[in-house]
Amino acid sequence: MDGTAPTAQLAAAQGTSGVLFSLVGVVIVAVLLAAFVWGRRVKAREPGPPRPEEQPRLPEGGPVGDIVESREPDDLAPTDHRRTPHELKGNGTRPRSDGK
Repeated sequence: MDGTAPTAQLAAAQGTSGVLFSLVGVVIVAVLLAAFVWGRRVKAREPGPPRPEEQPRLPEGGPVGDIVESREPDDLAPTDHRRTPHELKGNGTRPRSDGK
């Protein structure tokens, strides 16, 4: 066997892979540019920001405040089985029974 044959094959394979990597790089750049152009077109079709007269306004009576009330826990009776979320009601609290 001659020692030059494998070296020549490797050199040919490297040249082919260089061209292949270059083509893949060009395709990736083309896809990225196409995505950028497509995104710009989609952005151009969106409506612009609202004008000052289109902005939301406060209600006539002023800002709506928070409701402040005392709440107490809505206790659960002890059971032997584990409760699942659909067996629970509300958010775990209820208005105080003494009305304060």
